[in-house]
Amino acid sequence: MEIVINTCYGGYSLSEEAYEELGLEWDGYGYDYEADRTNPKLVAVVRKLGEAANGQYAELKVIEIPDDVKWDIEEYDGIEWVAEKHRSWS
Repeated sequence: MEIVINTCYGGYSLSEEAYEELGLEWDGYGYDYEADRTNPKLVAVVRKLGEAANGQYAELKVIEIPDDVKWDIEEYDGIEWVAEKHRSWS
């Protein structure tokens, strides 16, 4: 499975050029697909554009994990990583 994450302080966002590649109208922010990081269109655009896909304060990267892993995107000050889901109780 391929997932788009942000690898720098700031947070996830796409560039205006990425919006054009995705066929979307620029909204001035770049948060489309934030909840759908495995979307094949998003993955393809980030791979194709490289750094040009990065929104303001973003460094996007495509990572791969096994298909059978249940996962979440974790973050600290905008830097993201993928973590395997675990159960917890309190």
